[in-house]
Amino acid sequence: MIAPRRFLPSISSLLALEAVERLGTANAAADDLALTHSAVSRQLKALEEQIGVSLFYRGGKTLQLSPAGVAYARSVRECLNDLARASLTVKASGSRPNLNLAILPAFGMHWLGPRLKKFVEQHPSILINQSSRIMPFDLDLDEFDAAIHFGTEEWPGVHYLPLLKERVIAVCSPDHAKGAPFSPERLLDEPLLHLKSRPGAWEEWFKAHGIDAVKLRGMLFDQFANITEASVEGFGMSLLPEFLAEHEFKRGRLVPASSRYIDVEGTYYLVWPRHRPVSEPLRALLDWLGG
Repeated sequence: MIAPRRFLPSISSLLALEAVERLGTANAAADDLALTHSAVSRQLKALEEQIGVSLFYRGGKTLQLSPAGVAYARSVRECLNDLARASLTVKASGSRPNLNLAILPAFGMHWLGPRLKKFVEQHPSILINQSSRIMPFDLDLDEFDAAIHFGTEEWPGVHYLPLLKERVIAVCSPDHAKGAPFSPERLLDEPLLHLKSRPGAWEEWFKAHGIDAVKLRGMLFDQFANITEASVEGFGMSLLPEFLAEHEFKRGRLVPASSRYIDVEGTYYLVWPRHRPVSEPLRALLDWLGG
């Protein structure tokens, strides 16, 4: 059930408020909306009368938003953007069944993407929408059918389908590869690049090679794309998962800085809510990935 009509102003009046807050003046808002100044003023007055709160300070020909008006306009902007996104989704999918996935960018591009291409070829009626998420989120609030998760089975209230166990290798720019692959001891003397989502990764890597390395410092990045580019530019050594490292090796932009891949803790999963019925598009994807 939606709110009573008295709490639902017209789209025209909300657009007028949003434009005034964004552009600063009613004249600028009128130009942006292809309306007259008087038309914008009428919309704003009608809005104030409907909600029963003064949203502006008026003095002569000037019009200034009150703090309540600013807060309301910013909330309105979020609602209008949500409405626009919903409209775009409907327009893009039409009557086709769709599947909304939250993906990890690098994994989605280099491992999942090629597989989804084959899935879509076999299920041409299903439209897959993808959005990147690198931080924890609520599947229900963001209205995703499923998500890619890396780590262990610590996400509450979801089912898990294991996709890939993580294996990493140390990499570097070809310009810094003289003598590569290097011994693990040699890498202790090199600049090491770190990823926020993999705290302690280098310490675990050295531990796997029998070296107790502590207090390893260096540049910090939030995505594999950024840390990869930094290594390409010669800023230092990075640890990349196999699916991304192999892609860069084939392109010749990076080379192995160590002799082998090592298994590390962490798995890529497809997760979906336990409490929600599985849609036909999601069932088709689960069967295909698990087959």
